[in-house]
Amino acid sequence: MQDISSLKRNAWMEVNLAAIRHNVRTIKSLMAPTCKLMAIVKADAYGHGAGVCARAMASAGAQQFGVATVQEALELRQSGIAQPIVLLSEPPVETIDLLLENDIMPGVTSSEFVLAYGECAIAHDMVGKYHLALDTGMTRIGIPAEDAVEFRRLVDFHRGIVCAGTYTHFATADTIGDWDFRRQVQRFTDAIRALHEAKLYPGIVHCDNTAATMLYPDIQFDMCRVGIALYGIHPAESTVELAELEPAMSIRARITRVANPRIGDGVSYGMTYRVNTPYMQIATIPIGYADGLSRSLSGEMDVLVHGRRARQVGRICMDQCMFAYPLRSMTSSTMAPELAVGDVVTIMGSDKDEYISADEIGQLRHTIAYEVLCNFSARLERVYVS
Repeated sequence: MQDISSLKRNAWMEVNLAAIRHNVRTIKSLMAPTCKLMAIVKADAYGHGAGVCARAMASAGAQQFGVATVQEALELRQSGIAQPIVLLSEPPVETIDLLLENDIMPGVTSSEFVLAYGECAIAHDMVGKYHLALDTGMTRIGIPAEDAVEFRRLVDFHRGIVCAGTYTHFATADTIGDWDFRRQVQRFTDAIRALHEAKLYPGIVHCDNTAATMLYPDIQFDMCRVGIALYGIHPAESTVELAELEPAMSIRARITRVANPRIGDGVSYGMTYRVNTPYMQIATIPIGYADGLSRSLSGEMDVLVHGRRARQVGRICMDQCMFAYPLRSMTSSTMAPELAVGDVVTIMGSDKDEYISADEIGQLRHTIAYEVLCNFSARLERVYVS
């Protein structure tokens, strides 16, 4: 257990940087030696802390970083990241000065933006680098892939801009044999081929997301964009056998109250749970839905304490929740050790031989591990493990 004596609250997030570095090296071992790794650190590195994690990733071999917003890119620069940063969408025109001042490459989806970008670059006596986003079928961002040559011919006259990369994003790469995925691949490769035939340099070509990087090494091109796997979570069941990843995030709390209620006593708002045995403790931990522990998990999830699973009971509150700890089972007269204020409880992570994963929590919430990680909020202090 790391030193948490300086924490201001009895609930916290642990981030294992050794796991982050391991995952980067593991993913790179699946890539061609000449292929670059863009580490995706948007949403504050999926809740893990972008600046610290990006430095760990860079030390393990990540060559570029991808983010979703200008603010995320600026925070990376302010944390000391010098590697190329790509904004994977087109930001407001009003941010162009910031992009140029901080060497942030925008994803481009319109001629209006890229020409304004070029004008501003000239005014600063610079050349603005950008990545061209192609829509190959996901219908989210990008110009239609078949218009790539026409778009480049429309804007390439401008001496203030240069295309540093061309990319697309796959919607179904995690589904082996999917027809839509293969159609997206074909549209993308056709567009890249057309650019080359028109003698329009596409820059760094990248299309593989995490699942595609692991499942389809034949389309890694010049760079792969990897996100969730760097944090130790597989993007799909189909990738589990391909690499041993180490989850980096754990969520823990200390017990703040232990009650020995009577039979029939209720727990939390609405009293949706009532104690049905005298051999039961109800413990409170200071973490709730304002911290990312979804209220929809009420009465459905487990926590770990003393290496054992215990069921969360009652409705999860904004700042706290409770769990039930049986002191004796129905089939045994042996009494378990009582809980005490200050005992450590694991909400996500490992405790001795037991483990609760982000995938487990996601399934209970009818969502994905990505959302679970991102939802654990900045209100939880982070403890970084080397």
